[in-house]
Amino acid sequence: MMLKIQRWFILVATAVAVMGCDSFASEPVYRGISVSGMNYMPFNLSRFTIRDKYGNTAGGGGDLPPGSGEGSVSCCYTLKGTEFTVDWEVYDIDEITDIYAPLRKIHKTAKVYFPEEKIPGGAGEVMLAAHFYPDDHVEFEFREDLSGSRIDYAEVDYWFQSTYGNAANPDDLDEFAAFRRTTRVAAQGWRKHRLTDSVDLEQYVYYTLLVNPRFDEHPAVQRILREAVGKAGAFGEAMQKLPDVVFREIKSNHFDSARNGAERG
Repeated sequence: MMLKIQRWFILVATAVAVMGCDSFASEPVYRGISVSGMNYMPFNLSRFTIRDKYGNTAGGGGDLPPGSGEGSVSCCYTLKGTEFTVDWEVYDIDEITDIYAPLRKIHKTAKVYFPEEKIPGGAGEVMLAAHFYPDDHVEFEFREDLSGSRIDYAEVDYWFQSTYGNAANPDDLDEFAAFRRTTRVAAQGWRKHRLTDSVDLEQYVYYTLLVNPRFDEHPAVQRILREAVGKAGAFGEAMQKLPDVVFREIKSNHFDSARNGAERG
């Protein structure tokens, strides 16, 4: 009887070794996933690396300009757990004065907590999108395709350039440099006010570059920002309907009377 019990324990131990610890672990395991970076930073994103606590790595990127990433996918990786570290490098192309000089890259790192998710499909069919934000935090998202960006810089820049023409580009920058300028301002709109909707960012870029870079200090604008929290497009729509008297105060940079009135109210 004792011999049979010993043999049973040996068989169980052997099965555990063959199946691997993952079968009994509480940590989620994602196998055969593709990875893509979505760059919302105002700088170019070099290749990035995702690491879990168990030594697995995944990578992606290459040289992603601001607002890009939808078409760049790397496959196929295994990642485990809910806690990850992301390492990447960025560089500012507008700092380049000598095309033969080494790029001055800045290394960045971020911790990402990603709760367990069930993913459909087989190897290579599901993509892990790594969203890189202007404040250097990273978010993960499983998706079946890479269409659609959380912050569409291209749409914002197209609206700005086509609507305001020469006024939007008074120093006659090439289209890529003008786009990067728009991107830097739009990224600031995200950092300061968490604006992601294109209509919201269009108005933020317009007021910052063509009206007054301090426009969001005006009490009326601050009230709009508070009321628009969590409502995509609400800030942009309200700014388009701003009363003429408020617009003139912003344009002339005379906020004192408006502040005093707000304080009295």
